Amino acid sequence: MRRALSLLLAALLAGGLALAASGTALAHNVLVSSNPKDGEALATGPAEITLTFDQPVQAGEKFNTITVIGPDETHWEAPDEPTVKNNSVIFKVRPLGPAAEYKVGYRILSADGHPVTGSLKFTLTTAGNGTPAPASTAAAPSPGSGPDDGGVPIWVWIAGAVVLLGGGVYFALRGGTGARR
Repeated sequence: MRRALSLLLAALLAGGLALAASGTALAHNVLVSSNPKDGEALATGPAEITLTFDQPVQAGEKFNTITVIGPDETHWEAPDEPTVKNNSVIFKVRPLGPAAEYKVGYRILSADGHPVTGSLKFTLTTAGNGTPAPASTAAAPSPGSGPDDGGVPIWVWIAGAVVLLGGGVYFALRGGTGARR
């Protein structure tokens, strides 16, 4: 009985440590600021959009993308690769056209390797003289499409840990009750 109790305590301790350590591993980047700010009204269109996150962002070709959607679903993002500086990603934007609300959708690769998506809006109050991107180059996903991130929900990890822990305790307790010869 003492052996079973010590095995149970060891298994509970190991499971608790595994769950405690997974908290930092499952953390994804969170947008902490943007320029322009979400909901901001601008007299002139921005030449670039800066997104700042709480953790570093991974750089690489096609890792980080943005869409800028204007009236009539027109695209205004520039084809250039973004610049990554630690926690910030800077995306170039084409000169904007009509005075209207513009939706910005983004997808970045977080520090832990999972994609993080989100969106924001700003309003251009004075029309610019820009033209939208040709339809063939605007193949990026629309703002707000897709889940918040590509990671597995935490409840799956917790349920798996409980099942493994329960199975381990069950077999540990049964291991000492078999018939001895």
